[in-house]
Formats: sequence, C-alpha cells, structure tokens
Amino acid sequence: MKRKWLALVISGSLLTGAGSTYVGTKWMEEAHKEPEASQQPQSKSMQMSSEDLTKIAQAYDLIKSQYVQKVNENDLVEGAIQGMVSTLKDPYSVYMDKETASQFNDSLDSSFQGIGTEITKKNGKIMIVSPYKNSPAEKAGLRPGDVISKINGKSTDGLDLYEATTLIRGKKGTAVNLEIIREGSDKRIAVKVKRDDIPLDTVYSDLKYENKKPIGYIDITQFSKNTAEDFNKALSKLEKENMQGLIIDVRGNPGGLLSSVEAILKQFVPEGKPYFQIEERNGHKVQYVSHLKKKKSYPIVVLVDKGSASASEILAAALKEADGYPLIGEKTFGKGTVQEAVPMEDGGTIKLTMFKWLTPDGNWIHHKGIEPTIAVKQPDYFNVHTLNVKKTLSPDMNNDQVKIAQQMLKGLGFVPGREDGYFDLQTENSVKAFQYKKGLKVTGEIDEKTATQLEQAILAAMKKEKNDLQLQVALKYFNKN
Repeated sequence: MKRKWLALVISGSLLTGAGSTYVGTKWMEEAHKEPEASQQPQSKSMQMSSEDLTKIAQAYDLIKSQYVQKVNENDLVEGAIQGMVSTLKDPYSVYMDKETASQFNDSLDSSFQGIGTEITKKNGKIMIVSPYKNSPAEKAGLRPGDVISKINGKSTDGLDLYEATTLIRGKKGTAVNLEIIREGSDKRIAVKVKRDDIPLDTVYSDLKYENKKPIGYIDITQFSKNTAEDFNKALSKLEKENMQGLIIDVRGNPGGLLSSVEAILKQFVPEGKPYFQIEERNGHKVQYVSHLKKKKSYPIVVLVDKGSASASEILAAALKEADGYPLIGEKTFGKGTVQEAVPMEDGGTIKLTMFKWLTPDGNWIHHKGIEPTIAVKQPDYFNVHTLNVKKTLSPDMNNDQVKIAQQMLKGLGFVPGREDGYFDLQTENSVKAFQYKKGLKVTGEIDEKTATQLEQAILAAMKKEKNDLQLQVALKYFNKN
C-alpha cells in the first residue's frame, strides 16, 4: 500500500541537547501518496465512543470553569495528551509539543547545542545510554549506565524522559549540575557539565596495522541522516587502500535511523537471509532482505559494549547471525522496539512505539541485549568513578574518594598497593610519584589540583589505542583470519 511513511526511529533514548531533544527523523515521502491515516475512515474499533468523549469534555469543562485558579486551556489539552501517552509506561513513546517537535527535526542538522548524551528510563530511573565521543558529557566523566538522580538539585523520581530532557538541555556556555549514581556504588556523585556545540559527524575511519597487515577501522557514533553516505565513502577509501580486514565500532552508539543502518547492512549481508525483521502488533512479521550476491572478500569484526543500543544492535545482530561475523566486547544495551514520529495538526508530534524488531534468526533482544562472540572487558580504570575532592585527601583517611584515587593511580601504573580506601604510606608515595611526574607540588596529599590532574590522566589513558583491550583483541583476530 502506497502511503506517506515516516522514517523510523531506532534510538535508544532521548537526546539531551538544547537545539535538539531527540535523535529523530524527518519526513520521507513516496512518489505516490494516498491520504494520511487521519484522513481515512476509521473502523469502529478505532473510533472513540461518545461516552468517552463526553467524559473527557466533562473533565475539561469542570477544571476550566471550577478550579480555584484560572487555568490555561492549551495546558489542559497538552496535559491530557501527555497523560494518555504516559499510561503506556513506555519510555520510548513520547509526546512533543510544537516547539519540541521542531527541535526534534533540527536534531539531524550538522550540529546542535547540549551536553551530548543519550538518556533512557529503566526500572523507573533516568539512565545514561551513552555519552557522545568528545562531548561535554564524556569529558565530564559521564558513562553508560550512570543513573541521574538529580538535575540542578531537582530529584528525577517520577520524571518522564521528556521532563528530564527539558531540565538537562540549555544554551551553549551554560552549565547543568547532575547528581549521578554509578553501578557498584550507592554514593551520589556531583557532576557539572558545561553545554556546548555538539557536532553530528557520525563516521570516523582509519587504516590500522597488525603485523604489517592493513586493517580498516570505521567508528559509527550514531545513525543519522548522513551516516550511511559517510560510511560508504569511508569504506570505499579503505578498500582502495587494500585493507585486509575491517573493524566496525558501534561501542557507545545509542542508535538512530532505521533507514541509515539498513543502507549499511545491504552492503554486507548477502541474499538468502533477512538482515532484520519487523513484527507488527498483530504478530505479522516482515523480513528485510538484501540482493547482494556475495559477501565481502575480507573478514569483518564488530566492536560492541553496553552503550551499543537499538540500531547499533540491529547492525551487530545482522552481521553476527546472517553473516557469521564475530562481535567483540561486552553485552549490548537491549532495545528491540521501533518508533514512528506521527505529526499532530498543530505541529506537535507523538513518537510512538509501533513495532518490535527481530534479529535475522527471529530473536527479540529487548531488555536482554546481544552477547558478544568474544567477551572482552576494558581495564578496570575505564569504569572508575569520578573523583570529587571537596576536602584534601591525606594519610590515614579512609573513604570512597581515597579508594577512587587508588584505583586511578593503579591504572596509571603508580602502584598504590591497596584499593580499599585507606590512605597508607604506599598510597602517599604513589601520590608523590604522580605529582612529581606532573610537575605539581610534591606533598603526598590529594588536593583539588592533584585530583584534576588524576582525572585528566585517566581520560588520556582511556583514549590511547594501546589501552583499548577490545580494539587490541579485534586487531589480533586478523592474525588468525
């Protein structure tokens, strides 16, 4: 049936930006169009009964005419729609007013302003899916799985994703104060993030070498409107450079447009097996297949982690199940639903979950994730908590901040001797060694300046390719293939 289709949203969450609130879609229209669904006759099962309409009108009139204070009529209507969507208890189904819907479409432009992270709601908690690479959120130390407990002092209990996103987003140069809880700790961590321009370049490529063998590397940070085109350019360039293997990195990629990941998969999955399936509410399944005649001549691996969500999982599952390519890293996030952005007459939009997506073998990975073929954890210091020194840490102290500092020192090779939070003589000596190396005043105590240098050193170590164990295992894979 030829009708006006919406591009499908396969994003793990909402995007916390000022110029953009959601990773979303713009309209995609077929050449021949029939009237939109809102213009077509409704079946009796789709029509609201007169009793329902009367009930809603009665509540509206009662509040409007009798509430103790004058109320805004538009606020009542907006609240009614918000209420209907909230009863679904689906964090991915969201109502956006006209202004937010406009920002939703603008999110696919070349850049936007914000902190550069994706959030979702899991077990009633506002949680970070993944910060964008080199974003203010990443630089501030936010990580996948961090639970946001407060935003500018306001508790997130009871907030939906729209409300949380509204509180986080803001103009470039302004700051948002977050209180987070990190996995493995009950302690609250205060994080201040300064909003900035967030570029939406989503594809980065490089030619790496393993035992003099050229290995192509393509990092996809999200699936936006230009991602497939940029990916094709990067792939073509690497193939012309005679790469003998390819690494596709979707770690920390929260998802994006279905059409984008689909265009990429068509180049890798040969005909004969679907690269994913869509299941409608009535159980009907639609398979999406490629017409590619044969696989690539070179081996391929995919890097994944717990920040790989939604469209990233579609790509990972397709290459694993339909092509037999290995996944290296950690279990993925686990989002198996598809949303459509449906416009309202006044310019607002309801982003509504309408489908499940299934892997080539028919698996639904929602809340389960995808297990890697080769499980590889990053070094412990990749997951160390943020160091928040309000009072100088000194010998004989025993607390979580000392423990975090010890973990950082160990990760940097300064051998504190223990990691239980007690500031002993060996910890003091390792602090002195670090201070000496960084040109700081050698005191053996951890003041704010030393703490800042420790955090910067850890972030720098995390960015060094030699310390990326998952990438190193992926490169070593090509020695055997």
